[in-house]
Parts: sequence; C-alpha cells; structure tokens
Amino acid sequence: MTQKIHPTAYVAEGALLGQNVQVGPFAVIEDDAVIGNDCIIGAHAVIMHCVSMGHGNVVHPHVVLGDFPQDVNFDRETVSWLQIGDGNTFREGFTAHRATQKDIATKIGSDCYFMNNSHVAHDCKIGDHTIFANNVAIGGHVQVGNNVFMGGAVVAHQFCRIGSFAIVQGTTGLNMDVIPFTLIGGRPAKHYRLNSVGLKRAGITGDRYKVLSTAFRMLKKRESLYTLEQTEEIQMLQEWLDTKSQRGIHGFAEVSK
Repeated sequence: MTQKIHPTAYVAEGALLGQNVQVGPFAVIEDDAVIGNDCIIGAHAVIMHCVSMGHGNVVHPHVVLGDFPQDVNFDRETVSWLQIGDGNTFREGFTAHRATQKDIATKIGSDCYFMNNSHVAHDCKIGDHTIFANNVAIGGHVQVGNNVFMGGAVVAHQFCRIGSFAIVQGTTGLNMDVIPFTLIGGRPAKHYRLNSVGLKRAGITGDRYKVLSTAFRMLKKRESLYTLEQTEEIQMLQEWLDTKSQRGIHGFAEVSK
C-alpha cells in the first residue's frame, strides 16, 4: 500500500512521509516533519516542521504536534524538536509542544495512549506504555516514567517527576515528585500504597512485590533501602531516589536513600 493523502490535506514538499501513511481531510504536515511508516494522520490534525515520529502512530482529528512552547521568553527562531516513538495513539484535541532550548527535544516514548484534550508541555520526557486520561495537563520539564497511568484531569507542576509504574488518581494536583510503583491521590496529594494492580499486570508479583512492599514501609520510616534484596525494582527505585529532584517528593521531603 502506498501513501493515501486526502486531496484537501496540505503536505509540504519538504515533509518526509514513510510507507503506508494515511493523511485525512484538511490535515497539515509542514516542511521537515518526519512521519514513519504506517502512521495515520486524522482530519484537521497539524504536524509542524519540528516533529519527528516513528512508525505506527495514530493521530486523531484536531491534534496539534510541535507548536511553539507556551513560554513568554521563547525565541521563535530557536530550532528545537518534538520527538515521538512508535505505536502511540493521540486522541482528539491532544497537544504537545517542542522544547525551549536550541537542538533540545520534548520526547514521547512508544506505545503510549493520550486521551482527549491532554497536553504535554515543552521539554517534557514521557516514557513507554504510559496513559494520559482526558484533560491531563503537565507543565514544562516534567518527567513521566514507563507504565504510568495519569487519571482524568490530573495536573503536574513544572519539573515534577512521576516514577515508572505509578498511578495518579483523577483530579490530583502534583507539585512534587511521585515515587515509582505507587498510587497517589487526594488534596494535598498523598502516597497511599503500591500500585498493586499495575504491578500485577507487569508481572511484578510474589517475592518481587513483597520486597517493594517492604521498601515502601521503610521509606515512610525514613529508613535506607540498601539493606534490602537488590531486585531489579529496588535498584530502579534507588536510582530514582539518587537522582536530584527540583521539587521534592510528596510526603517524603527528607526521605532516606
């Protein structure tokens, strides 16, 4: 199958489209945009010149990818990027902005699902297999790990980190970091327990789960985790804790490493 481009769509001569790409009515793809094989671009979607995406992405109607950062100090002559992996779904009204600094990219991984009217701001980094429910909005420089679920209308302050395998309850406001493997929610936000459902789905069960459960209890007591069995999950958690945070951690401002 060759490219299937609707006659009302605008595809710039300098855009690079892979094999089997479909472009719907009134969609816009600007110069220098790179669209991988087997992507579907819906009606009225806009893919700007600074966007590079892999294969198998589905872009629903009225999505805008790669527009200017919402930063009043941004110089529009700056060349920056939005880089997208493979197999993502972007539902109606989703937006993602390119980075603020020269030759830097906002990054979205692979196999993610972004629901209606969710937003990824400039300079963010989103891992793989992550889901944003409707109306999720994250500020600039936010880092979201792999296998994260962000409930409806969650908002995250700039520079926050949301660790891998975390689940954030709907309508939660985040102004500090979220520990990997946990469930967080409430006003103010609070870590309640491990994300047991998500961990089970990921195959983190049995002794691996028990070690994580012990680690969570130790963190609440401000105890070091280095006495625990060094499973893959504990090593990931320690590496995350060892990374300097600009926001602190919800409820664990002085957590021991």
